[in-house]
Amino acid sequence: MADNMGLNAKAALEYEFFMFKETPESVRQKGYRNLEPLTPDWFGYSVLRNSVHAELYHQIMGLGESMDFPLEGIHTETGPGVIEAAIAVDDAESAADKGALFKTFMKVLAQRNNLMATFMAKWSNKYPGQSGHIHISLYDGQGNNVFFDPGQEHNISQAQRHFIAGQQQLMPEFLAMLAPTVNSYSRLIPGFWAPTEATWGVENRTTALRVIPGSNKSQRVEYRLGSADANPYLALAAALAAGLYGIKHQLEPAAEVQGNAYALQHPEHLQLPRTLWESAQRLKQSEAAREMFGNDFVEHFAATREWEEREFRKHITDWEMDRYFEII
Repeated sequence: MADNMGLNAKAALEYEFFMFKETPESVRQKGYRNLEPLTPDWFGYSVLRNSVHAELYHQIMGLGESMDFPLEGIHTETGPGVIEAAIAVDDAESAADKGALFKTFMKVLAQRNNLMATFMAKWSNKYPGQSGHIHISLYDGQGNNVFFDPGQEHNISQAQRHFIAGQQQLMPEFLAMLAPTVNSYSRLIPGFWAPTEATWGVENRTTALRVIPGSNKSQRVEYRLGSADANPYLALAAALAAGLYGIKHQLEPAAEVQGNAYALQHPEHLQLPRTLWESAQRLKQSEAAREMFGNDFVEHFAATREWEEREFRKHITDWEMDRYFEII
């Protein structure tokens, strides 16, 4: 669709993932409990942790260069053994390729070092979930960033406003493509640094959409809702298609959020689905999804998400046993 509009989409993905001193055998022997992270405690952006494990970081950076997913940066995030990596920008389709390669071969590299990496949206109630943020910008045939207008506040062009509006309006309807597992919704809860409403702001990391003002080269929007467990192709397609829909239909966004979005009340229509099943129903009912992706995809993908939810419901969780076994 971008091509038909005379636009070229550029994108960059960044992922958070946890690294463990475990093997495929040990995690199964432990029943995925009492796992040992690569490093202890909450050392976000730590020079100490990065330096101690410099050889591993060099391996990761080297792998990115040799497999054509070069990294703009890599650092520890907040939590034991958690790392964040930002992949270099490229055309949208190539950016999705890079994301898929990164996720697959980061797990391969970890296991070759007798470690394990996980991109689950959330593996423990004690720590924040893992994001998969998506940066997007659009360029015309002359190489001009159509999001950049130096005559407007924060350099936000009318095209970028429409793009933001589309992403905001369709976020609840496209959520299943960005949060595709039952586990995804354990991350999207209040108080754990992940958005629960379709909000936007300028340089605001508490909103679901963050406008990053810059130059003709760097003006962009960051889709912060995405989680690490999403398929890079589907997540990027959802984020991009929603924005293009906004441009096509000249939508206008709700008011910009200033301050802590987590602490504010937001309109009902900006609330996100709370479960995978609800997300699948919103996708099936979405006229915009059918317009952008086609009926066959919407029906099939929604059905796969319903199946995933039904499979989950067949199982008894540890929480249920602890909660109900004796007292009910």
